[in-house]
Amino acid sequence: MSLVATPAQATTTAELELLTQLIGRPSVTPADAGCQDLIAERLLAIGFQIERLPFGEVSNLWATRGGAGPTLCFAGHTDVVPTGPEDQWTTRPFEPAERDGHMYGRGAADMKSGLAAMVVALEQFVAAQPDHDGRLAMLLTSDEEGPAKDGIRRVVEAFQQRGESVDFCVIGECSSVDQFGDRVMVGRRGSIGATLTVLGRQGHVAYPHLADNPIHPALAAMRELAYLEWDGGNTDFPPTSFQITNVRSGTGATNVIPGTAEFDFNLRYSTELSAGAIRKRVVDILDAHRLNYRLDWWLSGEPFLTRPGPLRAAAADAIRNVTGLTPTESTAGGTSDGRFIAKLGTEIVEIGPVNATIHQIDECVRIDDLPRLTAVYRRIMEQLLAQT
Repeated sequence: MSLVATPAQATTTAELELLTQLIGRPSVTPADAGCQDLIAERLLAIGFQIERLPFGEVSNLWATRGGAGPTLCFAGHTDVVPTGPEDQWTTRPFEPAERDGHMYGRGAADMKSGLAAMVVALEQFVAAQPDHDGRLAMLLTSDEEGPAKDGIRRVVEAFQQRGESVDFCVIGECSSVDQFGDRVMVGRRGSIGATLTVLGRQGHVAYPHLADNPIHPALAAMRELAYLEWDGGNTDFPPTSFQITNVRSGTGATNVIPGTAEFDFNLRYSTELSAGAIRKRVVDILDAHRLNYRLDWWLSGEPFLTRPGPLRAAAADAIRNVTGLTPTESTAGGTSDGRFIAKLGTEIVEIGPVNATIHQIDECVRIDDLPRLTAVYRRIMEQLLAQT
């Protein structure tokens, strides 16, 4: 494979020009690599006020324009996942390359294309509506692809303390599946996981009466958890799923009974359940199997859902107007920073390009989709904040 980057062709849109600049900044989480400075400069030029909210190694930015009325926020992350083996990329991951109608580079789809379209849409809307109703905002973090502890989670905590409100939020995550505009995210499932450590006593396999194998009783308990019907889902969410993700036990020798067995598991759950209800059900099953165990939980986020209302209507109308498609409204997939923003009582949708190459080698975005993404974002603004 060649590692010589193919230079991007002469840019024909403002979105493509900004996207190439963003891809060229190696912002592997939690680094921002100057992406937020670049965006802040553009927003300052059109009358936004910029507030930096750094926590630990993470860069967070809050930009606002306007006054009284509803707040419409565009949110996203400037950090990207690691590149993986660079020699497997056709062109260098942080040297944007245009070919076959696509822009290639780490973060091209997830989610620097969304950020570029948001900035251009804001510039276009402000130029057309300098005295728009309400307040425009942009919220950025460099801690979405990482542990997500010092990013939007911490910003929302700060907002709650000072009474900051956000009525509507559009997140630029890659929501589309086969073509741009075929799906919009209106919520996300909750995610809770745990490490179960079952305790036994190590010993020789020839003398099992002198040992206590933790694997045998644990298997029965884990089987019950894995095949349990947690709920039936509902009209907005699929049924809750339970998955064992890692199993660790033994010394590597075949003649030693292990002293511990560890199981990592995760549940993606609907609004039919709460994190507390899940914890209780797991503990009840483990106790019923009389295990000697330790359980360490982590909660990534509670489920959230934006009910039909002004933002969902504006998003569907904008996509139909720009693409001719009627998008599927979905809560599938993983989690997003929407799980934190939802705690502000905010209506949230996620609209972005096709997700087929995110986190992959040769990540890319279709160039023709960039101005259409901008047009969708701008039309949402026009419907919610345009001066009448």
